[in-house]
Formats: sequence, C-alpha cells, structure tokens
Amino acid sequence: MLQQILAELAETNTQLVAVSKTKPVEQILEMYQQGQRIFGENRVQELVEKQAALPSDIEWHAIGHLQTNKVKYISSFVSLIHSVDSLKLLAEIDKQALRNERVIDCLLQIKIAAEDSKFGLGLAEAEALLSSDRFTQMENIRIVGVMGMATFTDEELQVRGEFKHLKECFDHLKAQYFAEVNHFKEISMGMSGDYHLAQEEGSTMVRIGSLLFGAR
Repeated sequence: MLQQILAELAETNTQLVAVSKTKPVEQILEMYQQGQRIFGENRVQELVEKQAALPSDIEWHAIGHLQTNKVKYISSFVSLIHSVDSLKLLAEIDKQALRNERVIDCLLQIKIAAEDSKFGLGLAEAEALLSSDRFTQMENIRIVGVMGMATFTDEELQVRGEFKHLKECFDHLKAQYFAEVNHFKEISMGMSGDYHLAQEEGSTMVRIGSLLFGAR
C-alpha cells in the first residue's frame, strides 16, 4: 500500500506523512525499511519514546494539538510542528528552539471544518498573529505554510470546499506576509479518507495513517 500511495502522490509532488500514532515501533521500522522517512505523531509522550527507539534519520512531525507545557520535550528533534494555533504556543516553540540552538519549522493551523471540536485559527486571527510585534521578534521559528483538517463527513462537496478555503488562505498569507521568501510553501491537508481530494486542491503534504497501518 505504501508504494501505491507514494506513486499517486508523486504525480503532484505531494509529500507523505505516515501517521504512526498508537502503532508499535516494529511497524514503523517495517515502513522505514521500505523507504518511508517522514512520520507523524499526535501525542508528545509517544513521539519522544519512538524518536529514542528508532533510526536517527527519521523526520518526526508533531501533528496533534500541542500544549505549551509539552513543547520542551520535542524541541530538540522535531522537524515540523503542524498544529500552531496561537501566538502563545508559537512563542513557547521559539523559546525552546533557542534553548536547543535550532530553528523549528511550523505550520499555522487554520480552522476550515464546520465541527466545533477542531482547533485552529481563523484567517483574521492568523493575520493578527503574523502582524504582531511579538511574532516579528521571533528568530528561532520559521512559518513554512498552513495546515487544516476537513470536516469528518462523506459530503465530498463540503470537504472539497474546505480544502479550497485552506488553499485560498495560504495564497492570501503568502502574498501578504511571505511574498519574498521561498520557505512558505506547504499546505498540509488530506488524510486517509480524503487525500485524493486534497491533492486535487493543492495539498503539498498529506497525513495518512489507517490506510498504511490498518485501523486503530
């Protein structure tokens, strides 16, 4: 299944984040041996344990809702944090990155779903964050794009519309705040059930778990 998904994603140059939450080290290693290097985890404790137990060239992505008091545990090694949904969280990532003498790449999580349970910033909130004095003083984080989670529904039109909205938010932020830089280029959207739609709507990075590892 891994090779099939990779072949599909190669058509649009979309990266695969293999979502390995709750899955044992052995299963991750199996996928690593097939060539997969980017893995995503939701829970900090699990991420820390797996990072210590697995090959050092794995690129670990934190994809779940992240509490500020947990940032310090992953700041020495995490490659990308997908779920930045507040200035407070970003400030903590910046602080911990400085302590580790690193620059940590981050995505702004934009709320595109109709469900109240989803986290994320509205476009105006994202603009307020990027316009703030506090943000402009941060030197140890790098905003490289946006992330969004579509509504959990079979309504294809709704999901497609939400993905379109995320792409529009990306385009707007790119033009207003990142026109001069090349690193703002990622749109993390699409999961096992809707990654084809996400791909069609401009995703550069999909987060796939159950299709690769089986149902949880």
